[in-house]
Amino acid sequence: MKRQKSHRENHKGASRWRDFILGGQDGLVNVLGVTLGVATATQDLGIILTAAFAATFAESISMGAVAYTSFKAEKDFYQSQVQLEAQEIKDIPQVEKKEIKKIYSHLGFKGSLLAQIVNHITANKKRWRDVMVSQELKISAPKVSPTNSAWVVGFSALAGSIVPIIPFFLVPVQTAMWTSVLLSTIVLFSVGAYKAKTTTGSPLRSGLELALIGIIAALAGYAIGAFLGATVI
Repeated sequence: MKRQKSHRENHKGASRWRDFILGGQDGLVNVLGVTLGVATATQDLGIILTAAFAATFAESISMGAVAYTSFKAEKDFYQSQVQLEAQEIKDIPQVEKKEIKKIYSHLGFKGSLLAQIVNHITANKKRWRDVMVSQELKISAPKVSPTNSAWVVGFSALAGSIVPIIPFFLVPVQTAMWTSVLLSTIVLFSVGAYKAKTTTGSPLRSGLELALIGIIAALAGYAIGAFLGATVI
């Protein structure tokens, strides 16, 4: 029981970490692009900060809403499939029993052992339904609620969005632009590397992947501002 509880908690932790990465990365990258684009087009700090904070709050709210609807849809889909399997077990039990036999036959079970497994699973309709959902449909129940996911994504988007704005409070606009790029790149690299350390993969590769996203966004923001006729540096 303790092992199962720990296993579920690990999955929930992974889901929360995914939500944190999703919100924080999206907030940082989008606001970085907006801030650089506006700063490229004008040196007016008031306009830059207004645009940056408008993008920050819009981003955090929209990301939270998207996360909620996305995970709600995932949860609704899972529940619909569970209900469908339960109905099929009720309506066509022999067909569904053959499916169980086929699943475990492909796993290498045969003879009397296979028959015992099939009889054990189909003796309990809930267990039978759950096996069909997980083994035949290859889907599992969402690990976190849509509401929790929305809060995590929304707040992490807000936190990530603040990062590229910080330099504009500390140094002149032109210096702040490149400082913002550098700071954002460092944060993205650090988050990517830490993600790899706590999950799987190479910290260096994961960090560079996230950092590259920030650099691309910065170049895109600069290019848009230049295209609009801004004069920089």
